[in-house]
Amino acid sequence: MTPRPPIRAPRHDDRRRTYPALGARSERTGTWWGDAWVRALEELALDPARLARGAAYAQAGHVDAITVTPGRITAYVHGSRPRPYRTELRLRTLPDPAWEQFLDIAARTPAHIAALLDKDLPHDLADEAELLPASGDLIPDCSCPDDGYPCKHAAALCYQTARLLDEDPFVLLLMRGRGEQEVLAALTRRNAARMAVERVPPRPQLPTVQARSALAPRTRPPLPPPFPTPARPGHPPAFPDVNGGPDPLSLDLLATEAALRAHTLLTTGQDPIAPLTTWQDAVRLAAAHPGSGLTSTTRALYTALARATDRTPTDLARAVAAWRQGGIEALSVLETPWDPPAGPFDRARPALSTAGFPGFRPSRNRLSTPTTQLRYGRDGLWYGYESDPDREDWWPRGAPDADPVGALTARLGA
Repeated sequence: MTPRPPIRAPRHDDRRRTYPALGARSERTGTWWGDAWVRALEELALDPARLARGAAYAQAGHVDAITVTPGRITAYVHGSRPRPYRTELRLRTLPDPAWEQFLDIAARTPAHIAALLDKDLPHDLADEAELLPASGDLIPDCSCPDDGYPCKHAAALCYQTARLLDEDPFVLLLMRGRGEQEVLAALTRRNAARMAVERVPPRPQLPTVQARSALAPRTRPPLPPPFPTPARPGHPPAFPDVNGGPDPLSLDLLATEAALRAHTLLTTGQDPIAPLTTWQDAVRLAAAHPGSGLTSTTRALYTALARATDRTPTDLARAVAAWRQGGIEALSVLETPWDPPAGPFDRARPALSTAGFPGFRPSRNRLSTPTTQLRYGRDGLWYGYESDPDREDWWPRGAPDADPVGALTARLGA
């Protein structure tokens, strides 16, 4: 029989090699490491009959092209059905320290390097690095319905993998995590370094320094003064509108917010955003832009913030009106009713009546008429609200004031 040419694989990706289907064959010419691979399969098998069928599948050429990557061997295996099954074998890769030990051992002995270049795997080198699988190391997997361990398709793939190993022991090294060119390059570097060390003459005696002198106290120069704080935050760059890239307006918003936050933290030592909840921060972001409906960008911002906080755009717009009225305190007044103690709240109705605004009804921290409302905040300020008659749809209006009459007048002015 004409000997088959050596198996070769493309070199463009050293950690992924695909070998063409090996085709039908009679008996493989076994190497000791290929035999060790088969023994690991046989020790794994729970059903010898499936192994025999897997060997028959391999001999008949039922295994398609085999792809080897670190820790994984994959192929399609033809069975009794028209559609082939996707079959794979998993093998633990060696950690970096184990690879370093393997490379050091191989580089120390020129015969090891020569053997590897000649597609031979020395016994002692394989044993030192534990390259060959032990019992239980191989983990088969197959898309077929057979629950055998392994099934006949995985067994066929394992037998064909042994043929690859017979031709090229670097297939085993790739399974364990390193490609052929990667291993040879590392061995070349180690061999060159070892030869350079052997040729380097002894180092001359260097002058020494007494420990007392080295540890003597020294006066360190003062640190340079800090850079002056800029008067205002910087402007972000103009971000390009790239097809498939991030939205430039969103990037501009993020960069502007980061610059403002950093400048405030640098000048005051306080982070203005850290104490805020997600909802409060969303309201703050929306309040810093024009009201909804003015531009498509602002409408998109309101919609995105409302969706992210599980609120409606109307909820967000009402909260923005409160934030613009008085910041986080005004937002708390909008969302959280409370029972104020006796004192300023009780004196508010007589003061409003004397100023010509009778008819306010009290409820918790609120004084209301059908269209006007004053809410008393925990900060001691009064906040104005208005609503259409009989709708109870209250919106913040005007500026807060410590005097309820002043807050009502500001609301009317608004």
